[in-house]
Amino acid sequence: MGTNAIRAFRRLEGLFCVYKPAGVAWKLVRHDIETKLLKGLDALPSPPLPVQTRFLAPPGGDTSTPKRLSAVSVPVLSKHLLVTGPEFRHIRVGVGHRLDTFSSGVMVLAVGNGNKVLNDLYNTKVTRDYTLEGEFGTATDDFSHTGRVVERSTYDHITQDKLERVLAMLQGANQKALLTYTNVDMQSQEAYEMAAQGALGPDGKSPPILTGLRCIRFQPPNFTLEVQCLNETQKYLRKVVHEIGLELRSTAVCKGVRRTRDGAFTLQDALIRRQWTPADVTRAVRQYHAAKKKRPSHRSETGIAKDTHTSTEKNIQAKTTS
Repeated sequence: MGTNAIRAFRRLEGLFCVYKPAGVAWKLVRHDIETKLLKGLDALPSPPLPVQTRFLAPPGGDTSTPKRLSAVSVPVLSKHLLVTGPEFRHIRVGVGHRLDTFSSGVMVLAVGNGNKVLNDLYNTKVTRDYTLEGEFGTATDDFSHTGRVVERSTYDHITQDKLERVLAMLQGANQKALLTYTNVDMQSQEAYEMAAQGALGPDGKSPPILTGLRCIRFQPPNFTLEVQCLNETQKYLRKVVHEIGLELRSTAVCKGVRRTRDGAFTLQDALIRRQWTPADVTRAVRQYHAAKKKRPSHRSETGIAKDTHTSTEKNIQAKTTS
C-alpha cells in the first residue's frame, strides 16, 4: 500500500506544463517546483509508529527481592520522523524543450517515470507555437530590445502589405527546407499520406524550420508575429525578427518571445506559479492522461498549421503530376 507520501508521489508521475515568466531562468523554475513538491509531500501525515512488546520491571521497590516482569507495548522510536528524517529528500523533475531567460510561456515538465515519456517527446515531430513581439527602427547586438544598440533606421516606408510579402517569402523558403530534410520520396504515396496527416517533418536533426508565419498585429513601429516551428531556439526566433527588418530595408528588434504551444500542451494547460503544488500538479497530470486516451492513435501531434499542410500537399501533388 505504501504511506500517504508514496501514494501521493505515484499520482504525480507523468507530464504537465507550467507557465515560465520572462526574466526567470528555467533552472530556477524547476528548482522552485521541486521544492514545493517536496514540502507538499513531506507535509502529509505520517503513518502511526509501530509498537513492540517489551518486558519491563515495575519501577521502585526493594532491590533485594526479585521483581516480576510485566509485558508493555511501547512505540518503536527508531521509526520516528525525527530519527529517520523526511521520506522524500529529492524529486527528479525533468524539463522538456527549454526556454531561455528572456522568453516566457509553456514549458513541459515531468516527474518520476514521466521522464521516460519526456525523452520520447524529443523523438516525435512536434511543432511549437510562438508569439513574437517586434519593433522597427533599431538593431542590437543580440537582436533583443535589451541589447546594445548598433544601428537606428527609419521605418515610415513599411506597410503591412510589404511585411506580409516578406513573411510569405520566408515561409516559402522554409517549406522547401522542410521537404529537403524529410527523408521521404516526394513522389510517393507515403509522402502524400504523411502530408495529409501532418506527419511530414525532418528525419532526425535539422536546422530550425518555420512551418507557419503570419502577422497578427501591425501598429508601426510595433508588430506581432505568430510562428509555428521545428528544432528552433529562442535566439533563432529573435534573429528572424532582425532579418525581417533587413528585408524591409530597415531594422527590427525582438521585444518578447512567448511560447503558446508545445506539442499537445497549450497555455490553457499551463500552471502558474501559485499552482505549483502537489494537488494542482496531480490534477494536471491526470488531465494529460485523460486527453491522451481520447486522442485518436492515428492523429499526428506535430501541430503544423492547417494552411501549412495544404501548401505542402499542393507541392507534392505538383511534383507527382509533373
